Amino acid sequence: MSSYQYLEFIAIDRPLTSIEMDRLRCTSTRAQITPVSFVNEYSYGGFKSSTHDIMCNYFDAHVCISNWAEAIFMLRLPKETIDQKTLEAYCIGPHFEFQASPEHWLLTWSLGETDNYGRFNYVEGSGWMARLAPLREELLRGDLRSLYIGWLKSVTEEDTNPDMLEPMALQGLGHLTAAQQSLAEYLEVDEDMLAGCETGDLENSPETVSEVELDAWLNKLPKSEALGYLRQLLAGQGKLAERKLNQRRAAWRAKLTPPLGNRRSVKELWQMAEQAKDARQIREQEEKQLAAEELKKKREARLASLAANPTLAWNEAHDAARKGNAEAYQATCQQLTNLQEAYSKHISLAAFQKDLQNFMGEHLRRCTLTQRLVEAGLWKDR
Repeated sequence: MSSYQYLEFIAIDRPLTSIEMDRLRCTSTRAQITPVSFVNEYSYGGFKSSTHDIMCNYFDAHVCISNWAEAIFMLRLPKETIDQKTLEAYCIGPHFEFQASPEHWLLTWSLGETDNYGRFNYVEGSGWMARLAPLREELLRGDLRSLYIGWLKSVTEEDTNPDMLEPMALQGLGHLTAAQQSLAEYLEVDEDMLAGCETGDLENSPETVSEVELDAWLNKLPKSEALGYLRQLLAGQGKLAERKLNQRRAAWRAKLTPPLGNRRSVKELWQMAEQAKDARQIREQEEKQLAAEELKKKREARLASLAANPTLAWNEAHDAARKGNAEAYQATCQQLTNLQEAYSKHISLAAFQKDLQNFMGEHLRRCTLTQRLVEAGLWKDR
């Protein structure tokens, strides 16, 4: 099997200039380059330039996925978004790392080794960026749950001290956003471990705030500060104004948030994961049983319908048999099987055998059909 690698970069805060696009063209003659994106696929070889340099200089998000089980996601964030101490708390292994540039943090989530090789037999990279890119905006608003997912991946994959505490007790782990759910899928985070973290959660989303509370906070903003945000909007710096305002709101929201209690240890998280696994298995068994019962009800209703109008059912079997092809014969065989069961439940098997004899009087020369009916136990070859 040939190698395959998919690369995608996108610019969110500002588009690329024509000079920057020309520089990027020097790194690849085949890439699709626009003012806001760089996309390339490799069937042999791979990307030769420095991903770190490309991200530092041009782009805000990056996805790389290949059929040798590589899955990487990167984000570039302004340094004022998150303090270094917080990033260090979440960075305990290779699955979540960060680097610094003069003005930005480069955050990297990576899958690492996996046993799920079937996932990479056929790789389709496009689509992941659209699912993961919203994480950047969430981080800019102060939502750290994507960092927690990276930390949790490292916990489940590394030989971590059982007494290690989670970086901080976060709200909303039981209500992950679509992008956060996609990140967990991308990194193959253990579903029971993630569910266990959710079990210990307060079931409150970080974004939960009433309109009345929000209006009251906005009314208390100093007029000079509010005018500053408006000036930035008029100057075409809407992203910057939104970022600053969201950071102010996050700080205010943190003061309103009740304490979450003690941080949990890795050992406690594994215990919660086992409890979540047991609950999941019970739930799956119940769902399987309900599905089987529903299927049985539909089957019984179908058989009752056949028994209520057997003439119509036999005519349908005749029509299918007359088509004379393999697919039609299979449909005929299935119809007769259904009729046999319907007669058994609602009429009698003797009546079925009589009507089957009449049916075969027309179709006995169809050897392929006859053989199918013999194999299904519906007809005895004489």
